[in-house]
Amino acid sequence: MPLGEYLAFLSVKYSVDPDKFFQALVSTKEHQKTECGNLLIDCRMKIGDGRIFLMIVGSKVVAQLRVSEGFLLEKGNPLRRFMDTERIRRYLAKKGSLLQSNLIKDLRVGMRHVNLDARVLEIPEPTYVYTRFGNNAVVANALIGDATGTIKLCLWNDQIGCVSVGDNIQIRNARAFAFRGEKQLRVGAKGTLKVWQESIIKA
Repeated sequence: MPLGEYLAFLSVKYSVDPDKFFQALVSTKEHQKTECGNLLIDCRMKIGDGRIFLMIVGSKVVAQLRVSEGFLLEKGNPLRRFMDTERIRRYLAKKGSLLQSNLIKDLRVGMRHVNLDARVLEIPEPTYVYTRFGNNAVVANALIGDATGTIKLCLWNDQIGCVSVGDNIQIRNARAFAFRGEKQLRVGAKGTLKVWQESIIKA
């Protein structure tokens, strides 16, 4: 992938304004660090006519690359030429489809990357179980609903205490499955479950 396209891709992936991103690259000198949105840009060293940059998000290095001085001296912003490439269009289309919220009525067993906004209707008493991995766990099958229907949400361990009846919740990257013939949702290690509006009266 050409350098300009790769940098444009990074700006899109990490929601960084491409003009600010390019200006940060130009202005960050050797042994300097510059914050640019979600990215921390670390100029590690100068080698010949280029600079070695690390791109860091949180504590994770997401890219390491060499950028020539010639590229940094280009007039305007060379990243702009690559903002509409096929690769970036495909990434944005995929990102958009992953973030789009599903409706309960449309969920099918086997669906992955399920995103759902729903309300917690019931939370039964948790049950202690012995998993197939040989661990003891606590599980509760909460009933959640939206305007199109209801579904059971399988809550494990710490997830149970995170929500209450009446909470509006946001589920991302869940999986739909069947247990004893009943359709359910599960939020695994790669998914998220959070309350975006708590109930006024806790159950």
